[in-house]
Formats: sequence, structure tokens, C-alpha cells
Amino acid sequence: MTTIHIWHTGEVYIDRALAYQEKTIHPAPHTGIFRPSSKKSWLPVSAYFINHPKGNILVDTGWSETIRNNPRGHLGLVASALFKGKLPPGQSVREHLETIGLKDTDLDFVLLSHLHLDHVSGVEHVRHAKTILTSKPEWDAANKDLGYIRSMWRGVPVQTFELEAIPFGPYNKGVDLFQDGSLYLVHTPGHSKGQFTVMVQTSKGWVLLISDVGYSRRSWTQLVLPGAITNKEEAIQSLRWVQEFSLRDDCRRIIANHDPEVAPQMIT
Repeated sequence: MTTIHIWHTGEVYIDRALAYQEKTIHPAPHTGIFRPSSKKSWLPVSAYFINHPKGNILVDTGWSETIRNNPRGHLGLVASALFKGKLPPGQSVREHLETIGLKDTDLDFVLLSHLHLDHVSGVEHVRHAKTILTSKPEWDAANKDLGYIRSMWRGVPVQTFELEAIPFGPYNKGVDLFQDGSLYLVHTPGHSKGQFTVMVQTSKGWVLLISDVGYSRRSWTQLVLPGAITNKEEAIQSLRWVQEFSLRDDCRRIIANHDPEVAPQMIT
């Protein structure tokens, strides 16, 4: 039986325009620069532990424990000026794993949906997992483009997967992780060049962990894009696919990473 644990691994303080794209005279409202605090809020930073018949899987890694005492050193001057993060005691991925009696060496896969700071910050805590994996397009972009903090994965043995033909997704690209149709990494670009959705088969239907394809149910029901995107057409295609999939009889649940309405829980 597959179970999915939704963990909150801290919070991030962002402008609402980063979650939901706005039409405004401000050239980059998602940065929060020159925007009042009334337009900003704390949102959860999630990670997911999947106990699958073929292995233990962690999806994303939330904040590093370093954010507690050295946020500027961890994020750098620019990012620390734009974003705030907090990590209460017991909420790092290392601490969550300890709570269920596991260490990073017990993880068969760490899947990094994309390499933005609030998704990869805590990868240092799981560096001894058997396989740490992200997509080749995301890895290539993260190691040459702006918007990434490469020191977060320096020295971590990140591996990549090539996009293959699969029966799901806006572009029918990704990978069948166990080659048995039970768990897919679905290419859903737009917010970043190589972002992927984790698609998990349960006894009651599919659960989609959509990362930042959208920030909440409002995103896919109303087709509201995130404020930060690398390609508008791809972002729309990815979000529209989520919307269409949500209407399927075999869709059990769709979970966005920063949705304040999603509480920590276990899906069996």
C-alpha cells in the first residue's frame, strides 16, 4: 500500500503576486519590492514522504536548518532581501524523518521537483540518500540561469533523468520511475524550465503533487498563473493540464506545494 505524508517544512514570506499573477503598473510585483506588507503573507513550504512498495521517496526538501540562525549566509544578500523563511523546531526534513524512525540513508529517492531555493534548501540534510534526482532540463537551467542558489546543492550527488514519452502531462514527457505505471515524474514546465509533477497511484486514484505549477485550487480552477514564470505558454499548458486532470474520475487529489489550506496529514 502506498502512503503519502504531507509535511510542512517551514514557511516563506512572499508577495501575493508571486502566487497569483497580477496585472499592474509595477514591473515585477512578484518580487515584493516597493509593495506594502498588506500584499504579503506567510505560506507553508511543503515536502512529501511517500512510502511506496518499491521504496521510500522524499519529494522536495524544504528549508535547511541553517535558515534558523544564518538566513543571510544561506540565501545570499539578494535572496534574503526578497524572501524571508522560517523553520520551527521539528519541521526540517531531517527532523521529520527522525520522527518516523528514519535517516537519509533509508531514502531510496529524493525527487527535486525544481531547484528554486525553498524546494532545495534542505537537500544537505538528505545528501546520503541512495538517489537524488531532478530533470535534465532543470539541472541545466539551474546551473547557468539567474534565480538559483547553486551553493545549496554544492557537493550533493544530484543525478538527472532524461525526458521520455509517457502517457500523461501537457507534453507527454517525463519518466515512469519504477517502470510499472505506479509513479510518474511528469514534465510540467513554465514556472521553471524543468519543473515536474509527481503523479502517484493510490488505491483510490491518482494524487498529483504539482509543486509550483499553481499555488492553490484557485490556480487551476481559474487558470491563474504564478507570478514568476520562465515561459508563459508552457506555464499555461501545464496549469491547463492540471485543470483537465482534476476533472477525471480517477483523480483523487491535487496538492500544490504552498497552499495554506493543505494541512500536514497522511494520505493512505
